[in-house]
Amino acid sequence: MEHTPHTVSDVMTQTVVAIGQEAPFKEIVETMEQWKVSALPVLVGEGRVIGVVSEADLLPKEEFRESEPDRMEQLHRLDDVRKAGALTAGELMSSPALTVHAGDTIAQAARTMAFKSVKRLPVVDNAGLLQGIVSRSDLLKVFLRSDEDLAEEVRAEIVPRLFGDFAKDLEVTVTDGVVSLHGTVHDTSLLPVAARLVRAVEGVVDVAFDVTGPTPAPAGPPW
Repeated sequence: MEHTPHTVSDVMTQTVVAIGQEAPFKEIVETMEQWKVSALPVLVGEGRVIGVVSEADLLPKEEFRESEPDRMEQLHRLDDVRKAGALTAGELMSSPALTVHAGDTIAQAARTMAFKSVKRLPVVDNAGLLQGIVSRSDLLKVFLRSDEDLAEEVRAEIVPRLFGDFAKDLEVTVTDGVVSLHGTVHDTSLLPVAARLVRAVEGVVDVAFDVTGPTPAPAGPPW
């Protein structure tokens, strides 16, 4: 069974379409259309990633085709105005490229995509050489893990370590990615910790509890 945290190497695509910095505008468009991708890493030398050209980088040429932007628009969109006149990948690309490493966690890659509003990231080694590419859809593959796989990980990795001898009194079930814990625990104050740990398991959608504290010992005689 694979245990979390899953890394980018678990979900990335290793076969990557890329272009050189001298690739002309039309070749870039044709390559995107042929391979049905919306962005291309730009490489130099033996495969070092120096930038990325996306559909958004290409659109200014069409946007400004019929008229020049007015001066105020130029001041606010200097980069788009520059790209409208660009002819090669080196002129069009966003640089330096946003990248991740194969050993980064899926959560790290997801945060980078979210914060930078990008749909895919080149995967590079320590020398910046291209190893693959990871997309939003790749990151969502963790939610394809089976319910039983998730249950086994929670049973093996979380419940015994957190609840000790009371682990045997807890039942773990998973339905559609939602983990449920049923039974008795020795310390209900641990439940927020358990919730955080279970939600950190790659592929878990949510967690629910149906647990109680230990049964109080019967009171002794009043003497």
